[in-house]
Amino acid sequence: MIAFFVQIKCALGRSYDVANALADAEIASEIYSTAGNYDLLVKFYVSEEADIGHFVNEKVQIIDGIIDTHTIITFKAF
Repeated sequence: MIAFFVQIKCALGRSYDVANALADAEIASEIYSTAGNYDLLVKFYVSEEADIGHFVNEKVQIIDGIIDTHTIITFKAF
């Protein structure tokens, strides 16, 4: 499995709605609220064969209330 993170910017007042939608979809491993330019930091796992770009486009960015995403691809956990 490949781990990666997505920072999510939500429409004003929609952070909890987006976090709940991600949790209900059961696609995220961990969901954190954050301060700064993005409202949420979400950890995902996909199979080695999966296309991360398609996953983010088809599973994450379609959630109502998301206005921007920033994907962070990881290499190795220490």
